[in-house]
Amino acid sequence: MGRVAPVLGAGAGVALATLALHLRDPHVQGSWGFCPSALLGVACPFCGSLRAVHHLTDLDLAAAASSNVVLVAAAPVAGVLWLVALWRAARGGVPLLPSPSAAVWWTVAAALVVFTVLRNIPWAPVAWLAP
Repeated sequence: MGRVAPVLGAGAGVALATLALHLRDPHVQGSWGFCPSALLGVACPFCGSLRAVHHLTDLDLAAAASSNVVLVAAAPVAGVLWLVALWRAARGGVPLLPSPSAAVWWTVAAALVVFTVLRNIPWAPVAWLAP
């Protein structure tokens, strides 16, 4: 149980945060504070993530994707990685997954930069890229 507890604790923390986002609507101005990048008038790659999680808890995938498509794409990946870590911990192994290579990190960083640029240009080529 010692190896499983931290993984379950992380899952419980995410579950509590998700429940809080379901109960307290992030669409209400200031309900979760103010994002520094939004105050500067720039949409970062994470803008809209709170709204996306709120929509996912309502099972509204289209609205979630329109709030932040990156979060919607990353959520199942994170869920699978969490399940793998839980499975490894339950079998007595080290729950930590191998670290991604530098190429993976650079690819993710480049994709986030492209996403950020596309959602901040005034003539956004795709409406759902905007936060």
